[in-house]
Parts: sequence; C-alpha cells; structure tokens
Amino acid sequence: MKGRIHSYESFGTVDGPGIRFVVFMQGCPMRCRYCHNPDTWNADGGREVTAEEVVREALKYKSYFADRGGVTVSGGEPLLQLDFLLELFSVLKKKGVHTCLDTSGICFAEGDARYERLAALTDLVLLDVKHIDDTAHRFLTGRSNAPVLSFARFLNEKGVRMWVRHVLVPGLTDDDGALGRLRAFLDTLHNVDRVEVLPYHTMGVQKWRKLGVAYPLEGVSPPAKERVENAKNILCAGRGGRI
Repeated sequence: MKGRIHSYESFGTVDGPGIRFVVFMQGCPMRCRYCHNPDTWNADGGREVTAEEVVREALKYKSYFADRGGVTVSGGEPLLQLDFLLELFSVLKKKGVHTCLDTSGICFAEGDARYERLAALTDLVLLDVKHIDDTAHRFLTGRSNAPVLSFARFLNEKGVRMWVRHVLVPGLTDDDGALGRLRAFLDTLHNVDRVEVLPYHTMGVQKWRKLGVAYPLEGVSPPAKERVENAKNILCAGRGGRI
C-alpha cells in the first residue's frame, strides 16, 4: 500500500513529547481560514511512499528518540489516508516506536471498525479543536465540528491519551463564552493530558500567495499577550498547558 506525503521533519520538538520524526501527509478536506500549510490541501499532490519507506527513514533517527520521542503523523489530514496510517503505525509499533497522531478528527466516522484498530496502535493524539460552536466551525473551516467532538469522545472511551490544541485567532476563536464552552466539553473527558493555546500567526501567508489564493485573514494580527493568557486561564487552569 502507498500513501501520499508532503514532507518530513527530522527533529520535531513541538508535535508531541521528546524528539519526533514528523510525517506530513498530503490532502485535507478542510479549508481553514488561517491554514499555514495550504500546499498540503491537494490530495493528489506530494509524492507516493510505502509505509516501509517511511519507517526506514524514521528509524535513522531512533537513537534521538530516547524514552519520550517517536514518530508523529501530521498533515494535511492523516485520517484522510486511514488505511495507510494503520499500516504505518502497525510497522512502527513492531519496531518499538512511540506513535503520535496530529489530527483535526474531521474524517472520523462512528461505526468504522478501522478506528478501533487505530486506537490500539496510537500512543498519543494531538487533537486540534478549532471551535466548539458548529456554526463558527463551519465558517472557519468549511466543515461541521460534529466528527471532531465525536472523535474526542471515542478516544476518551478507548483510553487513548490526548493533547488538545486550540489556535487563538482574534475575532474568530478568542471569544470568552466559546472558550468557556470548550473548557466545559473538555472537562467531560478523562484522557486529556494537556491543553495547548497556540497563538495565530501569519507565517503561512506566502504559501497562499504562491498558490494564487487570496488569504482570508488578510490584516488580522496575532493575538495580544493578554488575550493569550486569558485563553490559557480559561482552557488550561488545573491542567498542563503551554504555548
């Protein structure tokens, strides 16, 4: 089986614990207004690889993983290539490598037995919850947040450890009421080890321009430090949290 990837990062330090080998998958069904990797959207882009090829590349760096590191599969949206992801994680687990999935959960489908296997093969999920309100989530990404919240509940039921990430965008995702409702949802889960508030940035704007696509948030600046601290207080109080 072959999958389509965009690129690798050899020494990732922000996508999971320890030193990570990060695989960026190609293809995403969402169109987030602040996406910093729009070059991963096209499901026919990137290059084809086998799971064995990815594992061989990752194992070159296994000595750096130590006790906490491993492989993180990010995107794009990894769940768009679920069968390839399952094969990749299966091979990695046989090699004794810690597996981490960085996802929006947007492709989750209740009743799909493949997710049972994914839960068994995944050590940690980094779940990007973009907005707790469905209408706002549709405006922000073009998709409903129902699969995202269902995936969070599924992971909780299966006992898969999870870090929740929330990108703080002024005027879009920084409303105190919405942040409070997101916190209330997270408090219903027992598998959340960390909540990360990620300040919006504009480092991906040049990629939009290179693709000839108008950037939807032109003129929006990163959030003020005070707003970031406010979000952290709402979402992270009593939990592990970092920027």
